[in-house]
Amino acid sequence: MYSLDDYNYDLPENLIAQHPYPRREGSRLLYLRRFSGEMTHHRFSEVREFLNSGDVMVVNNTEVVPGRLLGKKESGGKAELLILDYAEGLKALAESGVFECRCLVKASKRPKNGTAIIFQNRVRATITDFKDGVYRAAFCSEGDFIQDLFEIGKVPLPPYIKRNTGENGWDDRKTYQTVFALHKGAVAAPTAGLHFSNPLIQKIKAKDVKVVEITLHVGYGTFLPVRATDIREHAIHSEWYSISDNAAETINRTREKGGRVVAVGTTSVRTLEFNADDNGRVRPGTGNCDLYIYPGYRYRTVDAMITNFHLPMSTLLMLVSAFAGRDRVLAAYREAIERRYRFFSYGDAMYIA
Repeated sequence: MYSLDDYNYDLPENLIAQHPYPRREGSRLLYLRRFSGEMTHHRFSEVREFLNSGDVMVVNNTEVVPGRLLGKKESGGKAELLILDYAEGLKALAESGVFECRCLVKASKRPKNGTAIIFQNRVRATITDFKDGVYRAAFCSEGDFIQDLFEIGKVPLPPYIKRNTGENGWDDRKTYQTVFALHKGAVAAPTAGLHFSNPLIQKIKAKDVKVVEITLHVGYGTFLPVRATDIREHAIHSEWYSISDNAAETINRTREKGGRVVAVGTTSVRTLEFNADDNGRVRPGTGNCDLYIYPGYRYRTVDAMITNFHLPMSTLLMLVSAFAGRDRVLAAYREAIERRYRFFSYGDAMYIA
């Protein structure tokens, strides 16, 4: 149960979704009963049938920042930069007048401190530090840097999507963003939320299901592989979160009245469980979430979850396995592969309850 190999599975490469469905709620949905292992197959639009009057559905309203920048070093070599912490950059901008944050840089040679990278709109990044594979860079622009960033930046699609942003007519700036997106700061989308459209949300609310928004800015750490052979030795990444007083009150009141807490996405799951006391009562607050959930963890607040299909040997697969049992989850994955479900960010979904 604690060996990394226990969370591996074979996935045909052609089942990795390279583009979204034409309609968000048109994706497929596998309903897994977490205690019995029973499975049924549906369209995502049917998810409202599995939500009960009096439930609360918790979604992540983070917004993906177009933080992938393509440019050249002053020496002329090509360089690609990915902003990892937009919120940190905004804080530095407010305090010092300079947008400076952690970044990933891809270039033929590792940039040294002081190296300048030039982008469109006369945007410039200067490397100020390098540690543990992550750079710090200070940005400047002849105009408004934030405005320029959102004009020239590209959506940082996950590495397993083997096409460029916008290729073949897909507008990833829209499709790789949930309809809840409100607070800018994520490196990646909370992908379970991609399946919801505004009309579907209205139908869910019409069933007397409350929809509550929280924020967790998804970081690049979500893509980092687990290298420890014993999963208990893995050090998970930290991500900024916020739960408002109203959100916490609605969730707690729902639980007191016997309603279920249905978390949309592993980001919502981690944030809720991180802020729950031993009785499952959720505390409001803002900070950094570093909760690592793997089998053996006792869930305190979340009663059901909506989630995508996750990478082999990933912390996200471990989180889901802690909720429904590793054997049942991997059996569901085998079933999904056999039935040609689409996997990962733009893929199909699971409802687990």
